[in-house]
Amino acid sequence: MLKKLAMAVSLMILSTLSAQSATFTFTAIPDEDETRLRSRFDKVAHYLAEKLNIEVKFVPVKSYAAAVTAFRNNQVQLAWFGGLSGVRARSLSPGSEAIAQGYEDQFFVTYFIANAKTGITASDELPEAIAGKTFTFGSKGSTSGRLMPEFHIRNRFGKSPEEVFSRVGFSGDHSRTLALVQSGAYDVGALNFKVWENEKKAGKIDESKVAIIWKTPTYPDYQWSIRGDVEKTWGAGFKEKVQKALLDMNDADLLASFPRKSFVPAKNSDYQPILDVGKSIGLLD
Repeated sequence: MLKKLAMAVSLMILSTLSAQSATFTFTAIPDEDETRLRSRFDKVAHYLAEKLNIEVKFVPVKSYAAAVTAFRNNQVQLAWFGGLSGVRARSLSPGSEAIAQGYEDQFFVTYFIANAKTGITASDELPEAIAGKTFTFGSKGSTSGRLMPEFHIRNRFGKSPEEVFSRVGFSGDHSRTLALVQSGAYDVGALNFKVWENEKKAGKIDESKVAIIWKTPTYPDYQWSIRGDVEKTWGAGFKEKVQKALLDMNDADLLASFPRKSFVPAKNSDYQPILDVGKSIGLLD
């Protein structure tokens, strides 16, 4: 009896030590330049390591698709996804869950912006004058920079973007979209409103050269998603511990780097509208 008890205690200790020695890794979609991403998410890694009492590492990726692949292949166990990339990743990793979203992500919007030389002004509906102009999305896998803009373009004109515009591009990220439209390399573009606000605060927007011409209706967007098998490594209740750490994040500097007011609970069903839109325009099966 004593031998069995000692063995059970030994196994528990070994299991605990194994969990503590394993590195919990996470990534984020590259929606801004890499230097800014590294600065912001290395801080998050430090915060989570303190809260979870384990080693935590941020793993940068080069594209939205790479973030989804890393999550699917268990190269990362947690990810800060956009709505579309999160839906894709969770569909490829059974049991994975959306566990937290920014307060603002419950009612996210996309800004359509235009170079001042186009003469296009702000409107309550997507301006018909954008037809025939050059247009840039963000990343091909972006919710706010591609999925929702394309949905509204198709809805407004009854045609694909390639049929509406004289030239269509994909900048790769929201900051780049802003730079391309502001410089006049593209006439019109679409980016998420949080990046616009962030760049404006940083003094990087010249509103004599670029302006918001339309805002989409709201939709759910960014979220933290976690793989369903994390408790095999870090033990029962680990998913809830990670969720609590994210929801308890109240450091003003950390939150400002997202930028978000706070994080609130999320669940997979919150993103059904993204799945429905993705299917309706052929971006999801």
